[in-house]
Amino acid sequence: MARLGNHRSRGFTLIEMMIVISIILILVSVALPAYNQSIVRARESVLKQNLFTLRSVISQYTLDKQKAPQALDDLVSAGYLKQVPIDPTTGKNDTWVPDQEEDTIMSLDQQQDQGGIVDVHSGSTAVGSDGTPYNTW
Repeated sequence: MARLGNHRSRGFTLIEMMIVISIILILVSVALPAYNQSIVRARESVLKQNLFTLRSVISQYTLDKQKAPQALDDLVSAGYLKQVPIDPTTGKNDTWVPDQEEDTIMSLDQQQDQGGIVDVHSGSTAVGSDGTPYNTW
């Protein structure tokens, strides 16, 4: 016959569960801001790399073709890029804001308009971790 009077449950008490949940919540509240900040830093790093690549390719195209590209798609069609990179601040590849220059260059035989893209910026108006808007980078 089993003893009924001296039987202890092998589960956790309510106090133990509350303490464990409290510790987990404290750890999450400390880790979440650090995680969010690392996501922002990663996006900004990708943005800087994409801007560097686009600016470099625009310069290469301009030097090779002796004229600036008229659109970012010209860089793809000429084989300088496989595709226009995604702006990590907007999540799209069609939000880049190119800086156009309207120059008139005199050639030996005729006057030619050689304006085109000379620089590119993000289309996002959000502010970066350094306090400046992404569209000024």
